[in-house]
Amino acid sequence: MKKEDVAAILEEIGVLLELKGENPFKTRAYHNAARLVKSLSADLVDLVQSGEIRNIKGIGSALADKITELVTTGRLEYYENLRAEFPDSLLELLRIPGLGPKKIKKLYEELGIQSIKDLELACRKHQLAALEGFGARTEQKILEGIQFIKQHSDRHLYHVALAAGERLFQHVAGHPAVIRAQLAGSLRRRKETVKDIDIVASAEEKDRDAIMEHFTQQPGVQTVVAKGSTKSSIITEEGIQADLRIVSDKQFPYALHHFTGSREHNTAMRSHARKLGIKMNEYGLFREDESLIPCRNEEEIFAALGMDYIPPELREDMGEIEAALEHRLPKLVETSEIRGIIHAHTTESDGANTLEEMVEACRKMGMQYLGISDHSQSVYYANGLSVERLREQRRRIDELNQKYPDFRIFHGTECDILSDGSLDYPDEVLAELDFVIISVHQKLNMSEQEATERIIKAMAHPLVTILGHPTGRLLLSREGYPLNYAELFAAAKEYNVIIEINANPHRFDLDWRYVREARDQGIMLSINPDAHSVAGLSDTFLGVGIARKGWLTAADVLNTHSAEEVEKIFAKKKGRPAVS
Repeated sequence: MKKEDVAAILEEIGVLLELKGENPFKTRAYHNAARLVKSLSADLVDLVQSGEIRNIKGIGSALADKITELVTTGRLEYYENLRAEFPDSLLELLRIPGLGPKKIKKLYEELGIQSIKDLELACRKHQLAALEGFGARTEQKILEGIQFIKQHSDRHLYHVALAAGERLFQHVAGHPAVIRAQLAGSLRRRKETVKDIDIVASAEEKDRDAIMEHFTQQPGVQTVVAKGSTKSSIITEEGIQADLRIVSDKQFPYALHHFTGSREHNTAMRSHARKLGIKMNEYGLFREDESLIPCRNEEEIFAALGMDYIPPELREDMGEIEAALEHRLPKLVETSEIRGIIHAHTTESDGANTLEEMVEACRKMGMQYLGISDHSQSVYYANGLSVERLREQRRRIDELNQKYPDFRIFHGTECDILSDGSLDYPDEVLAELDFVIISVHQKLNMSEQEATERIIKAMAHPLVTILGHPTGRLLLSREGYPLNYAELFAAAKEYNVIIEINANPHRFDLDWRYVREARDQGIMLSINPDAHSVAGLSDTFLGVGIARKGWLTAADVLNTHSAEEVEKIFAKKKGRPAVS
């Protein structure tokens, strides 16, 4: 059993125990263990077989026994018995924003609600309004949450679809008869959520049936939806539909372009081609006499249409065609240009790895610096740092900076924006830090005016460096609070506040549609993983895709700068000279 599967079961046990009303310390132990297992760098099977699993801080003897049973047998009797106490559909209620285990327990015990369908009916009958802790406003928010789930039921998070897509692509590309192959669709455009997986391949006609057999019979295929010589569709074990299209190698560039672009981009491209007297479709570019304009790759397709190559991330019909025709497309930021990582949590708050482990991992990634930003004191549920603990952390960071002269650790905080827009630490404490990220984590139910005013008041504080996950959204789970972006960006510009692109694939916040607007206002952005483990550091590179969709160049991104440059940027914000 993979560590991700073990972690998912441990997480679910924690939820089930909450539904039972168990001791919160016991439930938290399972949630923490799930996070620890997910972040393990060592092989879980090896840890179990050697007994080292028992030496990991945060995993006691009882938990180690359960993990061992899961890894060695593939099942856990304790979990199965616990699961049998509740209807399977009850856990679906957790997908609804604002509904936690305590409220679900109350709905189940007092109203007999077992499913989303039951809950929607109860809300429409106003049965929740009289329930203690709920009310008419809660009913309305739940109905909105149910509608949100229905709207997004056929979509998948980017990183989940990417993992499945890469696996399928490697399998297809590995067939000896495949000439060329490429992931296409919204995955190639690096959209934040994905409906399905598209793969385009080229092969000789005589080989197509064998390739399709290879595709549909591979491990991890849950269902074969359709099977033909030019197109086959499957459902993966993750529940995602994947389509493979096979064309001749001569047609490959045209098919790849067609099945990569959004519908709007493709329509606009065909319209432009018609103005040049060219017919454009998935099979080629054709002159008025129906003769093919030969193109060996996508670059030659764009050149034939008189424009610069448009990177896949920009193919959304949001001005990229006009920019390509006028030769003013930006040189988009590259993964290789990231020089440091900012916004990382350690075991001091709710992270799964120690300060030292996070530093070592970052150094091994070839980075120049790491910005540590554990939670502030009021975030008790995430073990936020008191002033004393924050200062002790600074002492340890200073020691590590002495130990690694070729690497820089910046000491910061993810400081909560309180409900009145004030910050969670006094000014004299904030002044001691290298940088300050401000974020909203509590009281998220705000109007546009309330949210905008709260955040702008916090940004106006002279010691604030970065605005973290600006809307607080969780993709496919929770919509962000509404913001007046014109006012937000104007304030960021006025107060010289950097805006975060939170690269955690559950967030991708700031949304790429507003990233370009922020850039156009002259605001610097930072691609931050919000890492809670060593594994989470690499989310930075997923965030590069969002930055590229927002038309960002390396110059627009904070963490493409060197450690010395970042130090100067941080120091200038605080009105003091850089140390080095």
